[in-house]
Amino acid sequence: MSSTSPEIAVLGTGRMGAPMARNLLAAGFGVAVWNRTPGRARELVDAGARLAASPADAAGPADVVLTMLADGDAVAHAMTGPHGAVSALRAGSVWVQMATVGVDWTERFSTLARIHGLEFVDAPVSGSDGPARDAQLVVLASGTEAVHPLVEPLFDAIARRTLWLGPAGNGTRLKLVLNTWLASLAESMAETLALTDALGLEQELFLEAIAGGPLEAPWATTKGRAMLAREFTPGFALRLALKDAHLALQAGREHGLELPLTEALAQRWEPAIARHGDDDIAAVIDAATAPEPAGRYDGRRRS
Repeated sequence: MSSTSPEIAVLGTGRMGAPMARNLLAAGFGVAVWNRTPGRARELVDAGARLAASPADAAGPADVVLTMLADGDAVAHAMTGPHGAVSALRAGSVWVQMATVGVDWTERFSTLARIHGLEFVDAPVSGSDGPARDAQLVVLASGTEAVHPLVEPLFDAIARRTLWLGPAGNGTRLKLVLNTWLASLAESMAETLALTDALGLEQELFLEAIAGGPLEAPWATTKGRAMLAREFTPGFALRLALKDAHLALQAGREHGLELPLTEALAQRWEPAIARHGDDDIAAVIDAATAPEPAGRYDGRRRS
């Protein structure tokens, strides 16, 4: 890898991958982009990216390939399917796997990288599309220490902080922990707002009551306000949140741990996917909404 201007192949230019690619370009990296839906990748050409016809085309000249796709199947297809990136990467190239794919897929990808002589970095991110646009993600990086200096300039271009967590796989493990916490916050906020409503109170009163105090969680409050406004423009799509909940449940079972709260919310969210799968996780409020009460108190008067 060149120490001055490594070439990067970004595979996956959706809601997260596209702003990450833009920030890499803004930082002066040479970037080739590929996406299963070419239109999303083509938008980056004006910013200086090279549009690749296939993952192999993107990876051929690259020192680093970065995967940011929906799930393990999508990553596997981009890397090993027809015209996959693995077929074009040189031995010693670095594969930075940033999608949330779970522990099993991460272990498979680590083995695949080793077989092909690639340096594997498991580096999912904490943050949605807003932090991605603003280069304010947190990278949960794991891999051999030798590769740290090679990839840290890339992470600096897309994130406000990088946590190095030891051997490859630990990044994914911590990401599952964080997303389990996130899912519980979203469901708890939805249920709390539904209870507030069912008891005849204006839902805003709950958010007012916790504002600025120890019970307030900023992310949950933001989602709560989105729930009240029925503003479901996706930052973190519900279908992806449900996918991650299932990955956490699988990981827990493999270690003899039951996660009853996560199990319950996953079952609760399943019926909402048909209507709200591509909407933001705030859409879980629709699964929690109670029938309209006869009257409510808004802190000032009875209606």
